[in-house]
Amino acid sequence: MPVGAALSSGLPLLIGAYFGHIAFGLISSLGGMVFLYLPETPMQHRMLWLMACASGMMACYTLGLASEFLPALRFPALTFMAILVMMTLRLYGVGPPGGMFFIMSAAIGAYTPVAPDQFPYAVGLFALGTLVACAVAFAYSVHTLRRRPPKPVPAMPVPTFDFVVYDSVVIGLCVGASLGLAQVLQMQRPYWVPISCLAVIQGASLRAVWTKQLQRILGTTAGVGVAWALLLLPLGPWGIALAVMALTVIVETIVVRNYGVAAIFITPLTILLADAANLAGVPVGTLLHARLLDSVVGALCGLLGGVCLHHGLLRDRLSSGLQRLIPRLPI
Repeated sequence: MPVGAALSSGLPLLIGAYFGHIAFGLISSLGGMVFLYLPETPMQHRMLWLMACASGMMACYTLGLASEFLPALRFPALTFMAILVMMTLRLYGVGPPGGMFFIMSAAIGAYTPVAPDQFPYAVGLFALGTLVACAVAFAYSVHTLRRRPPKPVPAMPVPTFDFVVYDSVVIGLCVGASLGLAQVLQMQRPYWVPISCLAVIQGASLRAVWTKQLQRILGTTAGVGVAWALLLLPLGPWGIALAVMALTVIVETIVVRNYGVAAIFITPLTILLADAANLAGVPVGTLLHARLLDSVVGALCGLLGGVCLHHGLLRDRLSSGLQRLIPRLPI
């Protein structure tokens, strides 16, 4: 699985390095992260599932990229997408990594400078990245299904108002508010704040949210040192591609065991995916300081959102108020 994820994100970068367009490869590499949503079900189900996730990620990136032309729409657009994505994922029982890469695609797209005539080109590059991931996933599935039987398709979760609607609205509002806070504070790379917020708020309990925000902050702090050492090397396009692939293997191997340790390597990986095309014009210290500050602010926003999600009395009152504000849904 880690090798498949590395190929999905790394092959577009290798192609971009070969043709001298690493920035194009980075856009496609972001789309390649859809590989992480591959389930362990029979072939026909897993490929249909993955292509549905790819379509959703393409939609999020497209809407995020479109909001770059109207900066005032970034906050409402990301809030709306976060609510809709979380509702859909909870309705269909999508597990980890949850809404992480959907929102990451939208947030990075919202701050990707692109000329209007290059808008379809950027969306096409992202779509090609998802196609590479689907091709790698098919080959990976053929290999693994010959060695062990697939797991049965899980039953759809029983939808409830609180699980599908209330939780999604709270998560979406917190993610959007974290971006608004980053804009008010005039942070250099505000798109990392909602990503960090979502990573923390998706904890299954308040204790899990607290633990995850602590792991996120400490892991990012240590990861800044790893990123510093990595960025001091003369990477070049080929070096960036190989570094992303190596870091992906490390992260996907460790994250299922300890999120805090994985966060150490997530930090340099995400910096390369989002900012590798612009490293030459930004001092390394400035970039890493901004990344650490964004993660801390986002994690604290996620912790506050976790209180709204998991504090019993507060949850009951907010859920009752939300049900009075919107029509009763047939779920």
